[in-house]
Amino acid sequence: MHSEVTVTLAPEQEFHADLRGVEPLGHEAARKWLDDQFIALDCEPLRPSGKVLLADKLLTVAHAAGARRLSDPDWLFAYARAATGVTARPVVRVDVPGMTVGY
Repeated sequence: MHSEVTVTLAPEQEFHADLRGVEPLGHEAARKWLDDQFIALDCEPLRPSGKVLLADKLLTVAHAAGARRLSDPDWLFAYARAATGVTARPVVRVDVPGMTVGY
């Protein structure tokens, strides 16, 4: 099955990970990886209630990682495996400026 993750930081700043032939992280491992990155990158909850949805974590981690980390193939690959693992979807599009996660 074809699997890919695209992260858009700006209209002309897009990062793409092709996961063809690569298994996503298991759901719990993917959640843990995102939780660890959320903390390591000092991310803040998007909602005033403090509740953090998985889509929020994908957005805030990508935003905090910025172009520097997303340009690192190893980090992007790990992010992509986590994104496909938590969403259970083969194609994930994270649009940081638009604040959307699409499948």
